[in-house]
Amino acid sequence: MLQTAIPCTLMRGGTSKGPFFLGADLPADSDLRDRVLLAALGSPDVRQIDGVGGADSLTSKVAVVSSPTRPDADVDYLFLQVLVDEARVDTSQNCGNMLAGIGPFAIERGLVAPAGALTPVRIHMVNTNTVAVAHVQTPHGRVRYDGPARIDGVPGTAAPIRIDFLDIAGGSCGALLPTGRVRDVVAGVELTLIDNGMPVVILRASDFGQTGRETPAELEANAELRMRVEALRLAAGALMNLGDVTKKTVPKMCLIAPPRNGGAIATRTFIPHTVHKAIGVFGAVSVATVCALPGSIAADVTGAGEYGVRSFEIEHPTGFFTVEMEIAAGAHGPLVRRSALLRTARALMRGDLFVPGDIWSQTR
Repeated sequence: MLQTAIPCTLMRGGTSKGPFFLGADLPADSDLRDRVLLAALGSPDVRQIDGVGGADSLTSKVAVVSSPTRPDADVDYLFLQVLVDEARVDTSQNCGNMLAGIGPFAIERGLVAPAGALTPVRIHMVNTNTVAVAHVQTPHGRVRYDGPARIDGVPGTAAPIRIDFLDIAGGSCGALLPTGRVRDVVAGVELTLIDNGMPVVILRASDFGQTGRETPAELEANAELRMRVEALRLAAGALMNLGDVTKKTVPKMCLIAPPRNGGAIATRTFIPHTVHKAIGVFGAVSVATVCALPGSIAADVTGAGEYGVRSFEIEHPTGFFTVEMEIAAGAHGPLVRRSALLRTARALMRGDLFVPGDIWSQTR
């Protein structure tokens, strides 16, 4: 059986990596599409040896870019998390790191025309039906990848891509605070449930006998901790209007602690069953939001929350993540006016990715 060739671009987006596809180059049927992507990345297999996946959740990701389906966007972006050791593709969340590559990809594939030295690309994030604007450097009408911007978790420097999030609050859970409260108690544990781009459960590390300075490997080796965190995740999922989250990758579970390196707060994030070596983009946005909310769990660490424009350095296992927030007091609770951050991206390879023809036989 011949193999089927699928055009794609392998890209690094932020601290993640994966193939970027045009929607028209993949099967329209979602079940068939998922089977194709599992084969393309080599899942299920902890090494992903028979595909282009990197044997890690951060490098087993896919971005699908298409013409926009809403009038206020330039392109649609569907994020797919391909599980490494399961034959499953998850669409329940966004990925803000892969998002960093959408603007450059859309410009280079002709979906968006360069607009001078800096091209804004309005991106409809299909997973949550929200919009972000990525500002891509395009001197002389071409995407620039080299530059002075440095982000923790990526060696070297690259061109900065500023991303503004316009309407991401409650995209998955229906509200910024799914329960309407800045604090809840689940199984005797105080926590804050938040959704500003990513559903996250904020927990004090000290409530689990942790300092917040543990390495990801140390936390993953603590079987009792993992069981407690997972039990809370399942209970919190229902409270966050996510239903049964047993087979979902949300909510994320974030242990917080006082900072140790001059930041606003220290974090260790279960995503949800392994511990992130850094922190996800939308996870960092949600954590920064909680830092700004008076009365939240994070306010115990950062001090009293305060409305207005604030910048937070979120510490994670490999450095910092800076998020700028603007939050106001709304008629029905906190109102997020703007979230902004800086990422980088780089195209690594362009060509055809092959899948066995007995999975998808397509004449091209």
